[in-house]
Amino acid sequence: MVPVQLPDPDKGLASCAALQANSRGRVYPESPHPYRGEFQRDRDRIIHSAAFRRLVYKTQVFVNHEGDLYRTRLTHSLEVSQIARTVAVQLGLNEQLVEAICLAHDLGHTPFGHAGQDSLNDCMRDYGGFEHNLQSLRVVDKLEEKYAAFPGLNLCYETREGILKHCSRHNALELGELGRRFIDGGQPGLEAQLVNIADAVAYNNHDVDDGIRAGLLNFEQLCEVPVFGAQYSRVRAAHPGIGRRALTHETVRAMINFIVTDLLVTTRTNLAEHSPADINAVRAQPRPLVAFSDEVFVQHMELKGFLNKQLYRHPRVLDMTGRADLVIRGLFALYFNDPAIMPEEFAARAAEGESHAGDAGRARAVADYIAGMTDRYALSAYHRLVDATLVF
Repeated sequence: MVPVQLPDPDKGLASCAALQANSRGRVYPESPHPYRGEFQRDRDRIIHSAAFRRLVYKTQVFVNHEGDLYRTRLTHSLEVSQIARTVAVQLGLNEQLVEAICLAHDLGHTPFGHAGQDSLNDCMRDYGGFEHNLQSLRVVDKLEEKYAAFPGLNLCYETREGILKHCSRHNALELGELGRRFIDGGQPGLEAQLVNIADAVAYNNHDVDDGIRAGLLNFEQLCEVPVFGAQYSRVRAAHPGIGRRALTHETVRAMINFIVTDLLVTTRTNLAEHSPADINAVRAQPRPLVAFSDEVFVQHMELKGFLNKQLYRHPRVLDMTGRADLVIRGLFALYFNDPAIMPEEFAARAAEGESHAGDAGRARAVADYIAGMTDRYALSAYHRLVDATLVF
């Protein structure tokens, strides 16, 4: 039997990409795999994690049971991956690393989307707060339990760097090398920069689709937003008899193509101008090199502002937000006051945390448990333990 050999994982990549050859490695050293590269192994570990599977039942904007066709955290993560991988290939960046970051970036998100995150952060205000990016890192570093030799998934530095998009200075000080850029300035690698922007492109444009589907947004409103109005007009002109559903899809598709093309062209220009020799030169830049043109950035932000006002603050969405707040606060108070109600592993973690850090340690274990819940699990627990009459 001929042994399987690993092809060069860095072949064809730009010198400024994240190369396996110059990776900062894993916290716990491991022997290389005979036919999978290190960033591929990271992606595979993420896909097989329990936290990744739970994303299918976590809210993007609309609670999962409101309809089968709305985005969830899982489908959002896949759509981010599709956009980012397309750009990565064109720029000679590490596609496998990009995919790993995309699939992991929301692993720490709470049930009920940003509403759940805001509520849990408020519950944790006196105990260190709650940041979903930091929680995603906590999931892959500590909370996933799959290996005998180490806690978490033991991902490469570059994958962890990409997961941690935002971080408070206080938390960054506790993260060592991984937190330095939030203290000293500087940038992550190009792959991490790309995922950060692809995330925003995906949720901006796909939330338009979901908002129209839900009847909370209409074409007349959206045409006041320049980036939508321009593409809508082009689609209508090219297809005069087009139906409403196809019109929505074609317009959103055209918006994504327009924005992503600008991102690709502008980033190529930035890379040609600055010519970073390697990933460390990228990290030393004062500003990200993966970026929109000024004109398209303005249009992107106008769409984001429109969605914030017309969709995320729509009375129907705010109604869900209010009920999500009740669920998160109710569960937090319950588990904080009696950690033994939680499953054994979290009850034990609460006791251990309390022995080391007092109430803050106990609260962190409670936050870990609640953040890992799906929408329907959180609702079920609330109905069973707090208030069976809440209608969601």
